[in-house]
Amino acid sequence: MTAPAPLSRRAFLRGSGISLALPFLDAMWSRSMLAADAPPPKRLVTVCSALGVYGPDFFPTAAGRDYALTPYLDLLKEHRDDFTVFSGLSHPEQSGRDGHASEMTWLTSARHPGLGGFRNTISIDQFVAEKIGFETRFPSLVLNTGGNNSQSYTRSGVMIPAEARPSKVFASLFLDGSPNEVYNQMRKLKEGRSIMDAVRDQAKRFEKRVGAADREKLDEYYTSVREMEQRLVKAGDWVHKPKPKVDVPPLKDIESEKDLIGRINLMFQLVPLALQTDSTRLITILIQGRGDVPEIPGVSMDHHNLSHHGQDPQKIEQLRLVERAEMGALNGLFSALKAKKEGSSSLMDNTMVLFGSNLGNANSHDWHNLPTLLAGGGFKHGQHIAMDTKNNTPLCNLFVPMLQKLGMETDAFGTSSASSLAGFA
Repeated sequence: MTAPAPLSRRAFLRGSGISLALPFLDAMWSRSMLAADAPPPKRLVTVCSALGVYGPDFFPTAAGRDYALTPYLDLLKEHRDDFTVFSGLSHPEQSGRDGHASEMTWLTSARHPGLGGFRNTISIDQFVAEKIGFETRFPSLVLNTGGNNSQSYTRSGVMIPAEARPSKVFASLFLDGSPNEVYNQMRKLKEGRSIMDAVRDQAKRFEKRVGAADREKLDEYYTSVREMEQRLVKAGDWVHKPKPKVDVPPLKDIESEKDLIGRINLMFQLVPLALQTDSTRLITILIQGRGDVPEIPGVSMDHHNLSHHGQDPQKIEQLRLVERAEMGALNGLFSALKAKKEGSSSLMDNTMVLFGSNLGNANSHDWHNLPTLLAGGGFKHGQHIAMDTKNNTPLCNLFVPMLQKLGMETDAFGTSSASSLAGFA
C-alpha cells in the first residue's frame, strides 16, 4: 500500500485561505467581575533582572529561618517574614546561543536556548493563562522596562511581545476607548471567529487523509480552536463594558531611557492597580539589560559592562549601587501590595511575586545557582532554603507548588523532577 503524500503545514494554512496567528489570540483580552463574597483570587507576578544579581550580596550564608540578612536582603527586612530565599536552583542544560540566551527560558526551562533547532516551550504565566486567563479582561500583562522582549511564551513557543510604556498599559487597563476604537476592536474579534471557523473546517477535510496518530493531534487542535473561540467570545463580552476606575492620575512615561529605576518604579506602580481591579491575575516584568549608564548617583559605567565586572572592585561597587536601587524598588512593590487590603488579607497574601535572574553569575554568564526569591501568595515564608549549589535542583520544582497554589491540577512543569521542593510549603 502506497503511503499518502506528506501534508505540509503551509499547505494546510494555504488551503484555509487565511494566515493564522495563534500567538496573538493566546493573548486576547477578557475580564470577570468577582462576586462580593468570593474569596480573593490567587495571582502571580514575576520580575527578572536579566543582567543578574551579585551573588555575594544576595545569598545568605546560613540556611533556615535564622539566616543573617545580606546587604541586598537587608533592604527588604521589613518584609522578611513575607518571602523565602532559595539557593542551588537552576534550569538544566542552559548552554545556548550566547551567554544571555537563558533570558528566553527563565519561565519555560527549555533546554539549550537559541541553538539550532531550538523551540521554546510554554512559560509558567501562559500555562496558567490557558486555564484562567478568560476570567479577566487581560489573560496576562507582559511588561518590559525598556524594550519589547519578554519571557512569556505561548504553547507553540512564540514570544509574546512586551509593552514598555506604562502610559499605554494604564490606558488599556483603565481608560475606555472611543466609539470608533470599540467598533474596530469588535471587528477584529469577529474576524478572529471567522478565522477559527475556516481553520476548523479545513482541518476536518484533512482528517480523512491522515493516520490515527495525526487524527489524535487534530483532536488536540480542535480543542485548542474551541478554547480560542471561547476566549474570543469572552473578549467580545467585555468590549462594551466600562473599565474599572482608579483614583490615580494616568501614568506618564519617563522620557530618559537611562532612568532605569524610574522605569522600574513606574511598572511596579501598575501591578497593584491591575491586580486589585482584577484586570489580570498574571504579570511578567523583564528588567532588560541596557548598554547605557543608569541615572544613579555614583554610577559612571553602563549596566552591562558593570555586570561583567571581572572582579574589578570599582565596577563591583557601582554594580552594587545599581542593584541596591533595584532591590529598593522591589521593597516598594512589596509595601504597596501589603497596603492593599482584601477582606481579612492583603493583596500580598494573595499574590506570588517571583524575583530573580536567569544568570547565577553574570560576570561569567553562568546559569547555575540562580538568585531566587519568592514572596507572598500564602506560602510559609521567612527562611532560606539552601539546595546544593553545585548539583542544582531544577527551578521548576519550585514552579510546581506555585502552580498548585494558583489552582492548577498538575504535578509537573517543564524540567521538574519532583512536585515539591524540600522544606517549602
